Amino acid sequence: MVPPSPSNIRTATDIRRRGRNSARTDSPYTVLVTVTVWLSLVVACLVISLTPGAGAINTMTNSLNEGWRRSIWGIVGQQLALVVHVAIVAAGVGLLVARVPWLFETVRYVGAAYLVYLGIRLILARIPEPVEDAESLRPAEGRWPMLRRGFWVNLLNPKAIVFFLAFVPQFIRLDRDPWPQYLILIGTTVVIDVVVMWFVFAATAQSFRRLTSSTRGQRTLNIVFGALFIAVAALLLFMH
Repeated sequence: MVPPSPSNIRTATDIRRRGRNSARTDSPYTVLVTVTVWLSLVVACLVISLTPGAGAINTMTNSLNEGWRRSIWGIVGQQLALVVHVAIVAAGVGLLVARVPWLFETVRYVGAAYLVYLGIRLILARIPEPVEDAESLRPAEGRWPMLRRGFWVNLLNPKAIVFFLAFVPQFIRLDRDPWPQYLILIGTTVVIDVVVMWFVFAATAQSFRRLTSSTRGQRTLNIVFGALFIAVAALLLFMH
C-alpha cells in the first residue's frame, strides 16, 4: 500500500478545517437541528409513544399493582432500552440485525418468549385475600425488578431496531457533527416517551385501581393484561 503523501494529508486537513470554519459561521439552529426538523421529531415521537404496545401494557400493569408514582421505575427501564436501540443504530449494529435473518429471528423469538412469560406469570399470579388496609400490608415490588422488566420488555423487540433504522436518519444531517444531533434526538424521544407513559398510560390505569381492592377484580385485571402481553408477542411473531 502506498502511504499518503504530505500534500494529501494537508488537503484532508484543510477540508476538515474549512468544515469547522463553515460550521462556526452557521446559526446555532443550523449547527444542530432546525426548529422545523425538531418539531417534526416531536410530532413523530408523540405518535410513536401514544401507539399502544408492550411498553404501554407494562406501564399500566405497574401503575395498577404498584401505584402511579412507583410505575416510573418501569418507565426508566424502558427509556434505557430506547437509548440502547438508538446507540445500536448509530453504531451500525442495527443494520446488521436487520440484514442477517437468523440474528433478527433470534432476537424476535426471544422477545416474544419473554412477553409470553410475563403474560403467563401475570395470569397465574397468586391473588391474596382482601384484608383491611391491604395496600399498606402488601409488600411493594422493588425498584430494580421493575426497572429490569421495563428494560427487557423494550430491548427484546427487533422491530424497534428496524424502526429506528428508518426513523433516525430522517433527523440526522450527515454534513454536521452527528453526536450533538443524536443527543437531541435521544433527549427529545426520552422526555416525550416518559411524559406519555407516565401521564397518559400510567394515569389512565389508575381509573381501574378500584378493581384491585377485590380478589375477583384483581384476577380480571391480571387476565386482561396477561392476555395483552401474549397478544403483543403474537403480533411480534406473525406480523412481518
